[in-house]
Order: sequence, then structure tokens, then C-alpha cells
Amino acid sequence: MGANLATKLREGTKKAHTMAENVGFVKCFLKGVVEKNSYRKLVANLYFVYSAMEEELERHRDNDKIAGIYFPVLNRKTSLERDLAFYYGEDWRQQIQPSKAAQSYVARIREVSNTAPELLVGHAYTRYLGDLSGGQILKTIAQRGMNLDGAGTAFYEFEAIEDEKAFKQTYRQAMDTLPVDEATADRIVEEANDAFGMNMAMFQELEGNLVAAIGKMFFNSLTRRFVRGSTELATAAE
Repeated sequence: MGANLATKLREGTKKAHTMAENVGFVKCFLKGVVEKNSYRKLVANLYFVYSAMEEELERHRDNDKIAGIYFPVLNRKTSLERDLAFYYGEDWRQQIQPSKAAQSYVARIREVSNTAPELLVGHAYTRYLGDLSGGQILKTIAQRGMNLDGAGTAFYEFEAIEDEKAFKQTYRQAMDTLPVDEATADRIVEEANDAFGMNMAMFQELEGNLVAAIGKMFFNSLTRRFVRGSTELATAAE
């Protein structure tokens, strides 16, 4: 039956998960360094990724290798639309476009959907289990880092799921009921690792923007200190 798919995915993606957490953009985020322009670009990219993934999962909802883990309650597209309206305004659709890394990510999702739809399980696992695991922590970090007051973090809110920890267990059990053999399970794990790599590529694209923003903030801070110091010296000399 499920070939212990949940365990295979957890163990088989540990290295990729650690690598993703050590990308500069993610490390800064986890430390509370969140720059709004970089973050809204990430939200835009995630919108394109989730739109593609959720469309393809729905398309194959009756496929026996996908049906068990098809939970529309996990869908993030609508939540991302709310966040995009917050960051870009009501005309957000005219303002956003996928980055190069996001385009590649979307293309891969479409490709596996057309050629080996069971591999979509690897993509769903990589995104949704991560969202459920760290959502509340990341939401708090984003709110504090960008001085938000309740809006702009709908992506992390699973309003229809009362117990996220229990739901993750349900999801893992569902993965283990999927009728996949060992070889297919191994391919799903490989696809999940590739999905981690695609997420890392999107994060890495944003590092330049984040570094530039931090540098500008640091420069402005030094400038203010210098001007203030000069003023104090001039005042003392009078």
C-alpha cells in the first residue's frame, strides 16, 4: 500500500529542509529581519506556485494516488489573494508577475501533472506540511518585523483547521494509504527534494533585495546619527 510514504518523505527530505532553512533570506526572516518589499515579492511568487499546484491537484482529485491527500481546506490561493491586496492594493493583479525561479517552479508543477501526476504529492507535502508546521511562528515574525496589525499574514492562517498538529497527523496517515509502490514512493521523495530546491531558488532571488534594503537602512541610521552628532557638536561649540 503506502510504502511508508510519510516516513520516507520525512527522512528523505531532512537534508533539503536544513539547507532551505540556511538560505540567507530565510535565516534573516527567522531572526526577525523582514523587509516589506522583499516579502511582498515572495507572496506574489507563492501566489503563482499555489495557484498552479492547487489547480493541478484539483484536476487529479480522482486519481487514486492523489485523492487521499486532496484536502481543499489546505488551499492557500485565496489567502494569498488577500495578502496581495494588502501589499499591492486592489489592482494587484496588474502589478505582479512570477520571478524566473517561480516560473520554473510553476513549469515543473505543470509538467509532472501532465506526465506523472502522482509526483504532485511531493509538492503538496513540501508546501502544506511546512505551512502547517511553522505557520504561527512565521506569522508572528512577519507581523513584528513589518509592524503589521492583523493584516498581511492571511497566508499563515488556516481558519478551517481547528488543530493543526492533529491535522498534520491525519495528513501523514493519508499519505500512507496512497496505493504507491516502493519505486513510486522513492520518486515522490526525489520530487519533494526538487521542490525544496525550487523554493530555495525563490528565496535566493530575494536575497539581493533584502541585503540592499538592510544596507540602506543601516546607511540611513548612520547618517541620522552623524547628522545628530554634528548638530550636537555645533550646539556645544556655540
